[in-house]
Amino acid sequence: MAEKKATVPFSGTKEQEEALMKVIHELKDEKGALMPILQKAQDIYGYLPIEVQKMISDETGIPMEKIYGVATFYSQFTLSPKGKYRISVCLGTACYVKGSGDIYNALMEKLGIVGGECTPDGKFSLDACRCVGACGLAPVMMINDEVYGRLTVDDLDDILAKYE
Repeated sequence: MAEKKATVPFSGTKEQEEALMKVIHELKDEKGALMPILQKAQDIYGYLPIEVQKMISDETGIPMEKIYGVATFYSQFTLSPKGKYRISVCLGTACYVKGSGDIYNALMEKLGIVGGECTPDGKFSLDACRCVGACGLAPVMMINDEVYGRLTVDDLDDILAKYE
């Protein structure tokens, strides 16, 4: 069975589009302009949806395949929006052996999304990370800048309820 991808509809504003066009027109004639344009576009929108990539392609003449290739190659770019509450579960060795994989799987089930996605209401996004430097508190997850350690799957409902 194919995994159903949670999607958040693109909702760019006129102000965001104007800011993007200003950036593109300032940079498009410079050598190597694509990276700084993509960085500024992500600053403006928070991510690089296909709609934004298309605007960049239309205005610069750079083919969509090249824009998509750069946006997916560099880890600084994301094609999915991040939620108001960004959940990051450590899957580094210390956390993993103490059960962080179970925590991550339980969060995917509870939120109805897979890693790298955002809930359709824009509230939560879920990612895995490698090490947050809190190995003594394993297993660990972060929600924005708040660290939760020594977790069990049973702790998740109470923690998520704080953000509802």
